[in-house]
Amino acid sequence: MAILAISFCLEKRIKITSTIKSRSRMSYCTAILNMQSEEKKALHKKYHDNHYGFPIHDDDELFGRLILEINQAGLSWETILKKEQSFRNAYSNFNIEKVAEYTETDRERLLADAGIIRNKLKVNAAIENAKAILILQKEFGSFEKWLAHNHPKTKEEWVKLFKKTFRFTGGEIVNEFLMSIGYLRGAHDDDCPVYNEILKQKPMWKK
Repeated sequence: MAILAISFCLEKRIKITSTIKSRSRMSYCTAILNMQSEEKKALHKKYHDNHYGFPIHDDDELFGRLILEINQAGLSWETILKKEQSFRNAYSNFNIEKVAEYTETDRERLLADAGIIRNKLKVNAAIENAKAILILQKEFGSFEKWLAHNHPKTKEEWVKLFKKTFRFTGGEIVNEFLMSIGYLRGAHDDDCPVYNEILKQKPMWKK
């Protein structure tokens, strides 16, 4: 992967000094380049270079990305990246069928797991959203096909649809989720080397 250019990706923001993801004008790419800590830079660069904005075709991974974006609400993306493996372990590697069958015992287990975000609303959202995705899979064949069926939509239209379909899916969460999987443009600026890598995979926003 080429060295990241100083570019201005439109939406993705990360925590630098505050506890909430910044919505300042500094782009994700620029913020990474400005990081003094090589450890932090490597953590974010791995996600930025290999995942952010790239299409996802596996329903369980789509579900997992939705879980991560929901859990980021009110926190830094860095916190979520550090806990990603713990989320995978806690939520059965994001297996939709397994999470949909979680019992009250599982809810209590998740709320006691220090490796993830112990927020009752977010835990309940993961379980209820898994159930909702099973319904979509039955009707459309897959979660991905449901997304494709509703494409294209404006951000506002997507937010209305997600709020009607899922739990804990406000505007910022929906926007970040859809940008992160290639349904909305804005993850990377045209000058960012990663942008061209994403184009090769034909993201939905390009269609």
